[in-house]
Amino acid sequence: MIMISACLIGVRCRYDGNEVPNEDLVELFKQGRAIPICPEVLGGLDIPRASCEMVQREGVRSILNQKGEDCTAQFNEGARISTEIALAAGVKHAILKSKSPSCGCGKIYDGTFSKCLIDGNGVTAEAFMANGIKVWNEENYIEWLK
Repeated sequence: MIMISACLIGVRCRYDGNEVPNEDLVELFKQGRAIPICPEVLGGLDIPRASCEMVQREGVRSILNQKGEDCTAQFNEGARISTEIALAAGVKHAILKSKSPSCGCGKIYDGTFSKCLIDGNGVTAEAFMANGIKVWNEENYIEWLK
């Protein structure tokens, strides 16, 4: 079983209320091979919502929205719930939305809301990796499927 960010299979759960469907991933879901999740919604955030980015200050990681509100607790809760679901379902691989402070794998936005990317992972991606789940994004998952 594979876990996939719900926005990648057409669920309108992104911060802006949109989806970014990937037809290959939609097909995996239709075949019953994938479980869709949105950690941000599972953590209690609304749709739509102000966009969020991860900020590191004095060694403390926080996730703030564009209004300056701290959403760290919701992101952490979404990561916890998502990880519980993945482990209960025996998930070994996840394909998550790139650049997200929740699902991002390898690159995330830098916290300035200027579209600048830095090396890093979102909180759900990190939680998955810490629990032995291999994480891919919609740009590099093809390497794994080959």
